[in-house]
Amino acid sequence: MLYQTPQDWDAATQKRVILFGMSGLGKTYLANMLRDTGAWFHYSIDYRIGTRYMGELIADNAKAHAMQVPFLRELLMSDSIYIGSNITFDNLAPLSTYLGKPGDPEKGGLPFDEYCLRQDQHRMAEISALLDAERFAQRAVDLYGYPHFVCDCGGSICEVVDPEDDEDPVLDSLSDLGLMVWLKGDEAHREKLIRRFDRAPKPMYYQPDFLLKAWDDYRTETGLPDDRVNPDDFVRWTYARALDHRQPRYAAMARRGVTVTMDQMATVTDAQSFDAMIRNALETR
Repeated sequence: MLYQTPQDWDAATQKRVILFGMSGLGKTYLANMLRDTGAWFHYSIDYRIGTRYMGELIADNAKAHAMQVPFLRELLMSDSIYIGSNITFDNLAPLSTYLGKPGDPEKGGLPFDEYCLRQDQHRMAEISALLDAERFAQRAVDLYGYPHFVCDCGGSICEVVDPEDDEDPVLDSLSDLGLMVWLKGDEAHREKLIRRFDRAPKPMYYQPDFLLKAWDDYRTETGLPDDRVNPDDFVRWTYARALDHRQPRYAAMARRGVTVTMDQMATVTDAQSFDAMIRNALETR
């Protein structure tokens, strides 16, 4: 690890952390809080995916829908209007909307083959964005003069790496760059995330073998053909299984760094308390 002890962390003039864990547990909250101090550069993996690597795909998808409307089609064909995504660190809706959900097209679903294609596009984009972190950490110093760097990973990081491979190139790159920090929820947080997802089911990325099994199992259980599956019902049914699938993968990744519980997270209100949390995690590792 880059920082082996609390003393290493305190002595570092350039502190770098890689935050990972399930979406909704506070990664972006921490990253935003650190960025607002003026001393930390915030690198968002999902933002990088949605701008650098999938921005054109997202815009073209929006244009394809607009072309179905005669009024908008005429304006697009004459270059009279511009369509693009307004993705931000706090609003990743253009990315998740493009990723979509499989199932009945009359309910907003995608054909399963098209859905799998978009899943693979996301996988390749996420790997590229993760490997870009090293360059952005250096860019943060050279271009902007930020002494510290926080990488805010998407919840699907554990699906695009091999946590059990000691030579996984993405994990090697990240653990060489900074301190890997797993934000670990407990059973209560798991249930809270499930309830929140049930209220507003969102698209997400799944590891291919997991997705194919979930799709087959759901259709077997419901007896529905591909084009009759309710997209929201499928992702709701899959979500808790995805949480359980990811947990051991996060745990394996955490062997390269430290683990922080939600109780410890609750004590963080500023950069000083964040430092204290990291020191404690290194002390008790």
